Amino acid sequence: RTGATAALAAKYLARPDSSTLTICGCGNQGRIQLLAMLQVLPAIRQVYAWDVNADTARDFANRMASELPGTVEVVEDAGIAARDSDVIVTCTPARSFYLHREDIRPGTFIAAVGADSPGKQELEPALVASSKLVVDVLEQCARVGELQHALAANLITLDQVHGELGRVVTGQIPGRQTDEETIIFDTTGSAIQDTAAAVLVYEKALSHGAGLWLDLFE
Repeated sequence: RTGATAALAAKYLARPDSSTLTICGCGNQGRIQLLAMLQVLPAIRQVYAWDVNADTARDFANRMASELPGTVEVVEDAGIAARDSDVIVTCTPARSFYLHREDIRPGTFIAAVGADSPGKQELEPALVASSKLVVDVLEQCARVGELQHALAANLITLDQVHGELGRVVTGQIPGRQTDEETIIFDTTGSAIQDTAAAVLVYEKALSHGAGLWLDLFE
């Protein structure tokens, strides 16, 4: 559901013609994010893979090369890759930022996935504050997302956040308005997403006659 949420954000907030994607963090979440992004951004042809562990990045590139029509290239510097990217997904456990404001060119969409608890951070606060910021849950992002650091640095206030993704999807507020906007989606996760996913799994199991019935009160 984390991959699906970021992809939904990309559908509304990334440029539709985006062709270059950087994945920061090449574990299982990175793989899921790439597969999800390909569903909504079919023009992606170049993928850059960055991880603090070079072997992990190489394994990722080898594994994912067959999943897209373009190429997957391992990079040693996330910032250099970011400067050549239309879309960036950050999904690492970092506790200090590694992407700077100057690394991001106008029009880029960033799905900031990794910061989901106090202290975790992947983006420079100045980058967050200078971009159009869309969040999944405002109060939660203010406490544990990338937004927490921009607020702590007094670079942004809550009323300067563009809004929550749900309001974009329902048309209450606009998504991307120009090709030059730099947009960040700060996502920290929501319990209702887990519940919705569980309901889908349950209903599919019922329709296929799969699974075992358990009486939890026996």
